[in-house]
Amino acid sequence: MARVLIVDDSPSQLVGLKRICEKLGHEVITAEDGSAGVEVAKRELPDLILMDVVMPNLNGFQATRTLAKDAKTSHIPIILVTTKDQETDRVWGMRQGARTYVTKPINEDELIKAINEHMPK
Repeated sequence: MARVLIVDDSPSQLVGLKRICEKLGHEVITAEDGSAGVEVAKRELPDLILMDVVMPNLNGFQATRTLAKDAKTSHIPIILVTTKDQETDRVWGMRQGARTYVTKPINEDELIKAINEHMPK
């Protein structure tokens, strides 16, 4: 069983994403904003991170860049899960270190495919 960190400031999004991950058999840990997400990721070293973009304190792009540049966490795949659906947002997210980009509202099959594709073996 893998451990997935979900970073999202929306309680309803956290519940939905957690349900999908647990259905796949993964253990879930959560954080409510980007700065908490960075802190939890460094402490817990999850196998995969689902990261929202629009959050208080530290947005998902900033948190992704911070984790991708840190030797302790750079190996952890990050999937951005966000309402920001412009091509420039997608390109910017990938440049920050994300492995892939899934837009909200969530297509469950698309998210499951992304999780399975980027989950370390």
